[in-house]
Amino acid sequence: LNSTPDSNGCRPCAPMNTSLLLQTDPFLNHTRESNESGGLGNQSVLAPCEQVLIQAEVFLTLGIISLLENILVILAIIKNRNLHSPMYFFLCSLAAADMLVSVSNSLETIVIAILNNRYLVVNDHFIQMMDNIFDSMICISLVASICNLLVIAIDRYITIFYALRYHSIMTVRKALLAIAAIWLTCTVCGILFIVYSESKTVIVCLITMFFAMLVLMATLYIHMFLLARLHVKRIAALPAEGVVQQRTCMKGAITITILLGVFICCWAPFFLHLILIITCPKNPYCICYMSYFTTYLVLIMCNSVIDPIIYAFRSLEMRKTFKEIICCCGTSCSQRCKY
Repeated sequence: LNSTPDSNGCRPCAPMNTSLLLQTDPFLNHTRESNESGGLGNQSVLAPCEQVLIQAEVFLTLGIISLLENILVILAIIKNRNLHSPMYFFLCSLAAADMLVSVSNSLETIVIAILNNRYLVVNDHFIQMMDNIFDSMICISLVASICNLLVIAIDRYITIFYALRYHSIMTVRKALLAIAAIWLTCTVCGILFIVYSESKTVIVCLITMFFAMLVLMATLYIHMFLLARLHVKRIAALPAEGVVQQRTCMKGAITITILLGVFICCWAPFFLHLILIITCPKNPYCICYMSYFTTYLVLIMCNSVIDPIIYAFRSLEMRKTFKEIICCCGTSCSQRCKY
């Protein structure tokens, strides 16, 4: 937050999307100062490092689309009793996490627009508080997404390799308790995020958690798909109902693998940004990469938009329920949609 306070000690303009916690502004200032003074020697290296200006409408549009899509996912799971299973409850929790990150970025964009246009003049303390809140919401969403993807991976692993004991191992009650524990943990992380916002230890913890979860999930999925071939003969010996169940389990595992891949692609630039903050905050090339921070936020929001599309594409039951809800919103809810 580099804008200069006015005579009343207020700061009308606050580019919070650069994020106080991630400390991009000091590094960008360092770039400008060094470039002006010639301290880095080669100005041509830093010349291309201009920030990409992403219009507020982009954030708002993605936020609205993500909000509507993920609300649709949650309503579909609530409405359709066939989706009242642990995996879909975890997907519902993941949808809530996706919704949170989009809402936080959209609200942040709105607040910035209000301050930039001087519709509201506030002091530094209020701006700092709002920035901490929005950063905390992103942190909560990130941790929730990682934890939900991990617990879904564990659920699919149990479904495939402990199929006969699945309903005793993973009950709805246990699933709901796991979701409650995830969101409690996320809330604590969000609070710590604000309390230690000036410390790089928070960034190190986020990076460590991200890679630890990725390694664990990758191990589960590799083991899952390597041993899946051994189940081919067992599947052939099962009755028709058992074959359908096994195929459904594998399809669910593939769906979650796709979700994980999209999550990594959309969040990886953000985590590389965090790594560069720790390892080379004053390197001109690192500064150049970090100057595109808002682009990485757009990618994060795209992840929230893509996930519901994956659910619809991979699950016939979800598609049917989506269609029913949309038809009921467009017409009378008393009329049933034809599938």
